[in-house]
Amino acid sequence: MYRSHNCGELRISNTGEQVTLSGWIQKVRNKGGMIWIDLRDRYGITQLVLEEGVSSNESIEIAKKLGREYVVSVSGEVIERFSKTTKIPTGDVEIKVNLLSILNKSETPPFTIEDETDGGEELRMKYRYLDIRRNPVRENLELRNKVSFETRKYLESQKFLEVETPYLIKSTPEGARDFVVPSRMNPGEFYALPQSPQTFKQLLMVAGMDRYYQIVKCFRDEDLRADRQPEFTQIDCEMSFVTQEDILETFEGLTKHLFKSVLNVDLSKFPRLTYADAMKLYGSDKPDTRFGMKFVELNSVAKNKGFKVFDDVELVVGINAEGCATYSRKQLDKITNFVKRPQVGANGVVYVKYNEDGTFKSSVDKFFNQEQLKEWANEANAKPGDLLLVLAGETNKVRSQLNELRLHMGEELGLRDPNVFKPLWIIDFPLLEWDEETSRFHAMHHPFTSPKEEDFEKMDSTPGEVRANAYDLCMNGVELGGGSIRIFDKSLQKRMFDLLGFTEEEAKEQFGFLMNAFEYGAPPHGGLAFGFDRLCAMLGGQDSIRDFIAFPKNNSGRDVMINSPSKINIEQLKELNISLNN
Repeated sequence: MYRSHNCGELRISNTGEQVTLSGWIQKVRNKGGMIWIDLRDRYGITQLVLEEGVSSNESIEIAKKLGREYVVSVSGEVIERFSKTTKIPTGDVEIKVNLLSILNKSETPPFTIEDETDGGEELRMKYRYLDIRRNPVRENLELRNKVSFETRKYLESQKFLEVETPYLIKSTPEGARDFVVPSRMNPGEFYALPQSPQTFKQLLMVAGMDRYYQIVKCFRDEDLRADRQPEFTQIDCEMSFVTQEDILETFEGLTKHLFKSVLNVDLSKFPRLTYADAMKLYGSDKPDTRFGMKFVELNSVAKNKGFKVFDDVELVVGINAEGCATYSRKQLDKITNFVKRPQVGANGVVYVKYNEDGTFKSSVDKFFNQEQLKEWANEANAKPGDLLLVLAGETNKVRSQLNELRLHMGEELGLRDPNVFKPLWIIDFPLLEWDEETSRFHAMHHPFTSPKEEDFEKMDSTPGEVRANAYDLCMNGVELGGGSIRIFDKSLQKRMFDLLGFTEEEAKEQFGFLMNAFEYGAPPHGGLAFGFDRLCAMLGGQDSIRDFIAFPKNNSGRDVMINSPSKINIEQLKELNISLNN
């Protein structure tokens, strides 16, 4: 028997028991006649003690040879610890070792297996199996497991049925780039790995499954960042005979259940904001609403006053940073440098200090007098002691820039509290977006999203104004999930394909199977998919999803541990009818 207990479960009530433990050596402290060892497994740490003249000579000699991360098995008696600690749950007891044996030796690890490690990210990813031994990473994976369990628990209670869909599917040109897989048995033809199970879950609704879910791997060949991986996991769901209201209510329920069961946090309100209002007030379709600083449009009071920087642009817009009128020149210069960063892309920022004595000091005093700056302050509901920060430019671009500045100021002022959670539904997205490069419309979500019924008549006349029956769930500036009511009528789906520039032959070639299914009584249906990795990171209080994935890729899409992707030999390529000749 390798163990009777794990390294995290022994308590003072176990005193006097003979036990066997196995695990990894965390630390050895040899004080001459006494040796203390911290033994670690997934469940915790237990202290072992060996004493010369009490423990066997053989065990003492073995203990003197132990190194970090050796795998050992010990047997002995649970005794009360003389020097207790509250830092670990087992801190009241230790094991008086009778028998110690080495199960496997270990090389010295390339970094310390401790909460605060000395290993850089790339090194830890190369030795990910060692990194997972550290408490923070292990706890993240345990949290992921709990989120998965509680998700299934909730959805099963709502009569959802888990159904697996294929991983080898058909490539389509819409959306991000596909990962493709050559078919040996069908030379010159390729599968694609799914970016989502979208068409399959719609077919399951046609099949009468009514409520489907799947915690599923998806794949997108796109540029990476902290919250994006080439392979990621979704909580993918679809429901029949539902309206948007039914779906929002169901998945508010799931979100509340997860935050309560995982964090013991009660989420109450899930406000709703249209896409148009979100862009106007925050410059983002996933705004962080833990703090105010809503955008204030200043065209009516700032344009046509002889200041060319404002007069020649579409939009003058600002935010009110409350209580920041005391900012020094150095602090204001830092803000200017921030907005000039390539990631933000502004040329500069105009500031207006609303002094405590009621006067104004700005970077545009040459062009605007005190009365005019007072008008700005009134528009922004500013009060003495506040600071206005103003940008100007093309509408969409300047809103995006001001969104970055708003988030930066929120961070600087400590307004983005990680222990506060503010969910928000964004609704009424545009159905289509115009692509200048291809000179045609693209679906903002995907080609199967239904337009809002009241906008049907605009599809032929002003398609750019058509709103989608689509919705995203955001929280603290992160998009957690999104979905839509789907098109279930063949003629409406054909109109959508026409708007997207598909010929009848292209639509039939790529999506004929779905159009055919609509001939056989497709029910009204809709769904939603949560980004499971992002949801876990949010619940874990972190920005990066990598530490919530057992074996993630780096920013280049590489798994540095197994050195993938890698070349394959010429014989494999020949079998797949692939030539690397240019």
